[in-house]
Amino acid sequence: MKQEIISYIDSIKNDIYNLSNYLYNNPESSYKEYKGSAYIINMLKTNGFNVKENYCNIPTSFYAQYGVGHPKICYMCKYTSTEKAGHIFGNNVNASISVAAALGLSKVISKSGGSVVILGCPGEYSNGSELTIIKEKCFEDMDIIIAPHCDITNAESGTSMATIPIKLKYISDNNNFSSLDSYLFIFNSLNRLLKGVPNSCFIDNISITNVSPSDNSFLQSEAKFYLKAATLNEAEIFQKKIVKLINSLSQVMSVPEEISLFELPSEELLTNISLSRLLAHNLKECGIINIDSCKNSSYGLGIGAISHTTPCIYPSISITENNLINCPSPSFALETQTEFCKNNIVKAANALAITGLDIIEKQDLLKEITIELK
Repeated sequence: MKQEIISYIDSIKNDIYNLSNYLYNNPESSYKEYKGSAYIINMLKTNGFNVKENYCNIPTSFYAQYGVGHPKICYMCKYTSTEKAGHIFGNNVNASISVAAALGLSKVISKSGGSVVILGCPGEYSNGSELTIIKEKCFEDMDIIIAPHCDITNAESGTSMATIPIKLKYISDNNNFSSLDSYLFIFNSLNRLLKGVPNSCFIDNISITNVSPSDNSFLQSEAKFYLKAATLNEAEIFQKKIVKLINSLSQVMSVPEEISLFELPSEELLTNISLSRLLAHNLKECGIINIDSCKNSSYGLGIGAISHTTPCIYPSISITENNLINCPSPSFALETQTEFCKNNIVKAANALAITGLDIIEKQDLLKEITIELK
């Protein structure tokens, strides 16, 4: 059956390349992926998948399944581009790998039993639809989840940062402090506070809008930033300290403030090591030889929350031979059009599909994976 998977994916590789090219040439930003999701849904329906559109009331999300019962193998499908920048993260490739893997595994499901699911997850990595879908407990029925993503190197799944996105709004009603004075005071104080916490806690991606440097011509302004930590528990502990500090400083400055979240928090990713090692073995068998040890993400991932309830991995697949290229970047987006990338899409899809088959056929593997999560 493994050879059957490989042969079938090879027979549809031009369709998979066309999918990647279509997404590349029709980039759509978060939750506006109408063309891309429709293209993928049509491919899956044509190949016999039962597709639920507008999944969890998210217009560009979908749930597609082939087969019935367990083990249930799920591939995450990301297809969002960055607004005004295109596919600088290579999500056109990520979607192509997942779709090809799901199609490949579906061709042997009638013999192996079980089922294969491909879940369309619009949105960005840290604030994607995964965070909404998990609240509906839609992942609890999955046996394993694989979320491939392209990168500049091949690497096993690692961890990600837990993030809490904090928004601070100031409403000035006096002339003692300008908007800029208020924020400089706040962030200098937060910087001092950070010196007394573990190195894993830090503030990132600060943005300030409607700030006046000299007077209060802007009566209302806001700042956004990400509080990051190794675990969500650590981040929440530090968040409480931040809130207390900001409240105290606001009273000193006599400037009313509002503190809220501008996105949903992201939990840290818990990689299932047993599943990661199985995929790494199959990647090598399929021709992706050089695989680095666990690669950790410096940003939050929507899949992080899922990994606390379902065995998950987030493996890196190289799409470039140029080590000087950064991801994300426009140059990285161009690499998704190369022959090297196309070859690795097929190799990665073969490995993902075969990994799914291994788990369906060998119950001891699934038991090992499940015990590790518990």
